[in-house]
Amino acid sequence: MRYKNIDNHVTNKKSIGDMYRWRKERSKKKKDVSYNVPQSEEKQIAYLQSNKKDTTITWIGHSTFLVQLDGCTILTDPVWAYRMGFDKRLTNPGLAISDLPEIDVVVISHGHYDHLDFPTLKKLPHGITYFVPVGLKKLFNKKGFTNVEEFTWWEEQTYRGVTFSFVPAQHWTRRTMLDMNTSHWGGWMFQGTETIYFGGDSGYFHGFKEIGERFDIDIALMPIGAYEPEWFMRDSHMAPEEAVQAYLDIQAKHFIPMHYGAFRLADDTTAEALERLHEAWEKYELPKEQLTCLSLGETYK
Repeated sequence: MRYKNIDNHVTNKKSIGDMYRWRKERSKKKKDVSYNVPQSEEKQIAYLQSNKKDTTITWIGHSTFLVQLDGCTILTDPVWAYRMGFDKRLTNPGLAISDLPEIDVVVISHGHYDHLDFPTLKKLPHGITYFVPVGLKKLFNKKGFTNVEEFTWWEEQTYRGVTFSFVPAQHWTRRTMLDMNTSHWGGWMFQGTETIYFGGDSGYFHGFKEIGERFDIDIALMPIGAYEPEWFMRDSHMAPEEAVQAYLDIQAKHFIPMHYGAFRLADDTTAEALERLHEAWEKYELPKEQLTCLSLGETYK
């Protein structure tokens, strides 16, 4: 089976000509890539390892977060890889795997390598439950993971007192030349005493408004990077301005950006993504206290 976006016309298929045009444009660009996301100077490892009640969100890097909600500990898209293709990771992960508390659930947004890294998953302790998009369970089983649950869009399950819901995104996936879109993609909602939205990887689409209508979201973890060139990336990645519009669509109360600063997946830089995010925030006249840009390993309570 091949999975599709809500708008079936958005396929994310690119031609060899498109790739050549991007490569030609990139060769003419001069980018300052000297700025990297800093490491937090106050990592709260002991607190995270003992915490059983407070809601916390700790950014590991890229789309990897440690989320603690009502005593349930969650990892999103765990990637501790130091290379992505031919490129080295720009920044070290905010926490080492050995720093993590006991993990209850790992959620996967989709099968791209910067979101699903099996070498990382094999370093995690046994006994973790994996929640994955429909179409990925077979691959997980093949890799030796048996405690795996598949979800379709809008499907939900309550585990350890937290309700997990798989929600739509606009994207695509592929791990080999032959398996394009044979598994799905999406974001995750974690509902407990607070509701946390992990946006996964997505272009801007009208589905954000429906997500906002279905859930009362306290904190949104939203992707802002890998958007340039926008003519090539727009279907599958949001520019910072689009991420702010999506935040308004879902009617969340707090915004934490992600999907930037760890891997050079496109032509935009860390500094550019953050600058455009802050400019859009000011343009919409949104309260400064509703936006938190975390350092690596920093914990938001």
